[in-house]
Amino acid sequence: MTISTTTILNSYSGNGSTTAFAYTFPINTTSEITVIERSATGTETVKSEGTGSTNYGIADNGSAGGTITMVTAPASGTTLLIRRNTDFTQETDYVANDPFPAETHEDALDKLQMQNQELEEELNRSLKISRTNSMTSTEFTTSASDRASKVLAFDSSGELSVTQELGTFKGSDATVTTAAYVQRDIIKSTTAAQLNNVYINVADSVVGDSLTDTDHFALLLDAKSAADSATAAAASASTASGHKDTASTKASEAASSASTASGHKDTASTKATEAANSATAAASSASSAASSLDSFDDTYLGSKSSAPSVDNDGNALATGALYFNSSTGALNVWSGSAWVAIQADTDVKVSISSNDTTPNFLLSKLTAGTGISLAETNDGSNETITITNTGEDPTALAIALG
Repeated sequence: MTISTTTILNSYSGNGSTTAFAYTFPINTTSEITVIERSATGTETVKSEGTGSTNYGIADNGSAGGTITMVTAPASGTTLLIRRNTDFTQETDYVANDPFPAETHEDALDKLQMQNQELEEELNRSLKISRTNSMTSTEFTTSASDRASKVLAFDSSGELSVTQELGTFKGSDATVTTAAYVQRDIIKSTTAAQLNNVYINVADSVVGDSLTDTDHFALLLDAKSAADSATAAAASASTASGHKDTASTKASEAASSASTASGHKDTASTKATEAANSATAAASSASSAASSLDSFDDTYLGSKSSAPSVDNDGNALATGALYFNSSTGALNVWSGSAWVAIQADTDVKVSISSNDTTPNFLLSKLTAGTGISLAETNDGSNETITITNTGEDPTALAIALG
């Protein structure tokens, strides 16, 4: 037999139904066939010749190859590999002075060629240096325990080594390097602009190279950005504290003004409580404090020398809005159409106008007691009220209010 092909394996994709697969290389015996099934996840299983559910049968056709028939069809997504594995033995025995055994000699040469082909296939799957490259030794003597949890690397001379680090810390530098670095060297910056940023060398560099040169260095730890974020956070906290103090001041003003209005102390107390609650909320959230302060500021407008026509934001007055008139010393409430002074004493005094233009305006402000009658004249213009004694006292008393 001659060996006219360099093929030593055949590979097929499973489809869940095909069971027969051809191999196209010669073998010496069926025991030299290896069948491997690789799953979609990469798990490899060596099959056995036989009739079991995970086995296969084989029909060899000599130098042309043969057929492998799987008991169970390989599933879709799997790969079936048929490979020749020739035994590494030499069984040809030459007897002195016997006729030359040409056929036996040829079989031995064929087996040697098969072995060479299989070794070549394995070498083609191995890691190698190129034919124009060199390495002193591809061996390393590090024990299994010393290699555990470490990585295979190359030392400064390009030789194989076992190392624990993916990078080596080389110290600190400013923005410009003061030493030549090689790949995987780690350097920490000392400048304020880069604030202890940490870099790793990705390509050999020379003295005077910039740490921000992305062709030679990559940023591992951006400490500068972290510090900037911390500074911004501190500023936000300070702003929140300012909002809290402002809200607290507004609450104190509201409480002071409310103390002068005993008749409306419950309302003023409620407003002061709301303001205090707003101040507490402001302490935990600057955003919440600002919102609460704006809402309170629209309700209590503070101390003013004259009646305002809009709130502190320039918007329309809200019904129930308050302000303290520093000229009259009175707390005022917006009724929805006019400011009404809140009286501090228990007797409510009604202010009337002699030139009111609303009919019965004065009469609607008074209530007649027993033995008293009220009469309004000049409705809607210079109104007057006449109070008449209608009781047993014959002396009638008329009082005109204008």
